[in-house]
Amino acid sequence: MRRLALISLLVLPGCFYPADRGRALEAKVDRLGTDTTQLQSELKETREQLAATLPKIDEKVAEVTKALKGLDTASRRKDADIGIQFQKTVEDLAQLRGQVETYLHKITELEAALAAQDQKLVAMQGEAALKEAEAKKKAEELKRPTDKKEFLALANQKAKAGDLLLARQLFNEFMKKWPKDGLVGDAHFGLGETYFSESKCREALFEYGKVLQDFPKAASAPESYLRSSDCFAQLKMKEESRLALEELIKSYPKSAEAKTAKARIAEMDKKAKKARK
Repeated sequence: MRRLALISLLVLPGCFYPADRGRALEAKVDRLGTDTTQLQSELKETREQLAATLPKIDEKVAEVTKALKGLDTASRRKDADIGIQFQKTVEDLAQLRGQVETYLHKITELEAALAAQDQKLVAMQGEAALKEAEAKKKAEELKRPTDKKEFLALANQKAKAGDLLLARQLFNEFMKKWPKDGLVGDAHFGLGETYFSESKCREALFEYGKVLQDFPKAASAPESYLRSSDCFAQLKMKEESRLALEELIKSYPKSAEAKTAKARIAEMDKKAKKARK
């Protein structure tokens, strides 16, 4: 029962994982994204209209040239007919030029509006979002191993090198690619480690909890208890921190992590005894 209570603390969204965090921000970003899409569509349509109009100007210029040449052969046609044709062609040309100017002005306005939208998105999402976008781009350019163990090793390598956002991309991709594989537990642990290294204990606890709940036989399970204890300690949750150590000793008594847990509990008891004196 104590183990279940501990795992509940780790994996229940309402307790630790900030599932609701940023929903209002996401809604605003979504609205901006929709507006941006509409602007991009309108800009594309205007550019297409401009592209369709420009050849018509060339045609009208050719007609004007032809009309001017016709003035030299006025004997074949009435001067009045040539003058009317010429005047109409000039008017059509002026109208087309007006359309081009309108399209160019609209394109300028739309481009300015899109630039403003981009600035709003950057300001709203902040530096973290920009870094995530960069990490996503790097992940897209990165060559992945086809072997699952090598793939996971690459993600761990990026994490150890401090490229945390890229590592998170790879861990999440691993879990989607091999969702039922036993190594998914180690991927959750690796993901938790990226958060732990940034002292994001609530996020880390959720990942460690996933290991203990869904992949108790994973190689990283004992260390997940140990890390959970560290996180609880950082969150000033002393009882939960001790409970994680006790469950580690009980569940994995022969592990090296269990030895570490015993030493930590002994140190806790020593400090508690001193405090009572």
